[in-house]
Amino acid sequence: MATATTTVHKRVDIRRNDVVRVIAGKDKGKEGRVLRVLPDIGRVLVEHVSMVKKHVRPNPQANIQGGIADQEAPISLSNVQLVCGACGPVRIGHEVRGDRKVRVCRKCGTTLDK
Repeated sequence: MATATTTVHKRVDIRRNDVVRVIAGKDKGKEGRVLRVLPDIGRVLVEHVSMVKKHVRPNPQANIQGGIADQEAPISLSNVQLVCGACGPVRIGHEVRGDRKVRVCRKCGTTLDK
């Protein structure tokens, strides 16, 4: 029997609330904000990207109406690229500026951290 192998990403350069563009897959070209990063399985949840249907059971106590709801499915880290405000989708570099290690744009050199 073959076992499934997963790549463990120890360092993920994409963080929550970053704007990313999908560079591969069925949603190629879409941009969205990162809702959640799942580094142990190497995936991210991006707002309004990779939408799937989920059947929801009604729960009157929690005030949840039943039906079919849309929600985001995780997509692979390798299929998204961080978007720089000045130059678009870019690769990420790291520099020490002052006393902090920050993420920088490889094209223009601007800091990507807030």
